Amino acid sequence: MTPPPWLLPLVLTGTLGAVYFLPSAGVVAEAAVRMEMPDRSGGWQFHNVPPSEAELDALASDTEFSKAVCRQIRPGEISAEGYYYADRLDLSIVLSGYDLNNSIHRPERCMPAQGHTITSSSDVDLKLPNGREFTAKRLLSVQSIPTNEEKTEYVSFNCVTYYFFVGHDQITHDHLGRTFIDMKDRIVRGLDQRWAYASATMWYGKVPWIDTEVSEAEADEKLRTFLIDLAEKQIKWEQIRS
Repeated sequence: MTPPPWLLPLVLTGTLGAVYFLPSAGVVAEAAVRMEMPDRSGGWQFHNVPPSEAELDALASDTEFSKAVCRQIRPGEISAEGYYYADRLDLSIVLSGYDLNNSIHRPERCMPAQGHTITSSSDVDLKLPNGREFTAKRLLSVQSIPTNEEKTEYVSFNCVTYYFFVGHDQITHDHLGRTFIDMKDRIVRGLDQRWAYASATMWYGKVPWIDTEVSEAEADEKLRTFLIDLAEKQIKWEQIRS
């Protein structure tokens, strides 16, 4: 017998609502991620930057941040002044606090406040040299940045972003799936997981500090290569289930 159409939404709503009635504290299971950024990784040089005020205000006070602007020389591309052109990407690893209900969230929720209009979303499998692999979420967006204090004039850039979540022993690219993992671990295992959210963004098209235009394919390839190298080093793979 086919279940009535109203049953699935009712079950889903009840399941999601149950998160607010779960135990508020259990054994803390730390995320399988190293928060300390390297100075270099895969040819990229890291420059640490602090979290923004908006990030600090939006998340719990015990949230931890590791953020960096990463640059890599573009071989053979030199300006008239003798300077090498360099690619840039923005890296962020955010480690949740201990409150499940005031923790990290998917970037689709906060990117619009940063001027992004998301145009595409897809899933991409990343395979590491160590034999492990995981799925990341890939977003395409257009970021509009104000050029005056009145915010009446803007300049826009095309962006590609990858993100994923690292828990105590699992990796997921799906925010809803992460919520169900939390609920299951609290009920079955008595665990409160701290999750780390890792994201990397790169502009493409006409980038102001690069003479030649950067294609979407080029930016995408460099981001994936960067994340594969970073994930192999920053994730504690001995904790992650095979």
